Amino acid sequence: MLVLGIESSCDETGLALYDTGCGLLAHAVHSQTDLHEAYGGVVPELASRDHIRRVVPLLRAVLDKAGRRAADIGAIAYTAGPGLAGALLVGAGFAEALAFALKVPALPVHHLEGHLLSPLLSANPPRFPFVALLVSGGHTQLMRVVGIGQYELLGETLDDAAGEAFDKTAKLLGLGYPGGPQLAALAERGRAGRFSLPRPMLHSGDLNFSFSGLKTAVLTQARKQALDDNDKADLCAEFQAAIVEVLAAKALAALKATGLRQLVVAGGVGANRALRDALDAGAQAVGARVFYPEMELCTDNGAMIAFAGAQRLTFSTAVKGDGGFGVRPRWPLEEV
Repeated sequence: MLVLGIESSCDETGLALYDTGCGLLAHAVHSQTDLHEAYGGVVPELASRDHIRRVVPLLRAVLDKAGRRAADIGAIAYTAGPGLAGALLVGAGFAEALAFALKVPALPVHHLEGHLLSPLLSANPPRFPFVALLVSGGHTQLMRVVGIGQYELLGETLDDAAGEAFDKTAKLLGLGYPGGPQLAALAERGRAGRFSLPRPMLHSGDLNFSFSGLKTAVLTQARKQALDDNDKADLCAEFQAAIVEVLAAKALAALKATGLRQLVVAGGVGANRALRDALDAGAQAVGARVFYPEMELCTDNGAMIAFAGAQRLTFSTAVKGDGGFGVRPRWPLEEV
């Protein structure tokens, strides 16, 4: 079956075609980075309008790339949440309308489930069960994954997620937008250890996270002195080292607590090179293995939504749409 995936939860419009027999055929993503740069963050109304402009051209592009017609589509999966309400409604409305016109099912998909399953699109995927570290935008969670739709929350952030902390810290240091990648790039030039930042909840005895205080600690350091470029690079390096140390320690603790030996890392922060190096080294030391999605699938994309929808169909666990425009801007993954 040919499944069309539509992702529109925030500031990327992503469409993809996944064939349950042949795999991923085509995917295309339009990023709104340039649109929101002037505002220093995502403007929800502008994001929604841009999704409307992009969705039809992107559909044509993936159909052309795959050599398929709209009539070949057997099901449509779309992100129903969590995310920005208006942006989600664009994808949901388009998916439900197209599904009605083609007389095929429309399948609401959880955004984080898409990220969580995206490493299964790789040439050498993990096998169930595994521990998943989800570090996507406003979400930082550890899950025990037994199978499709079988997710147990092990720990989560109590305030800012890792991605939010990266973006907010970059903004207060004047690094521009999008902040996270710019901070990570500047950290590559810096020296961790020159500044001293806390490792929040590193020894809390549980698998939860907290990064709001780390951001505040950076602000405190910045107010002590005027920072030149070298100072900022060193501060960014220490900030990144703090987040990486906490994420790696908690992920390895989750492996130990569950007795599992496979760790899946998904979401935009999962592309961070320092985090990957720390997780790979830590996992190797305890005889475990880490799995990542392809780099192009770390950020929001339609491929992960198409794949998640296809898996739901294959295992008969699809979350049924109602033919309307209902979305869930807040939607805990464990409720799927």
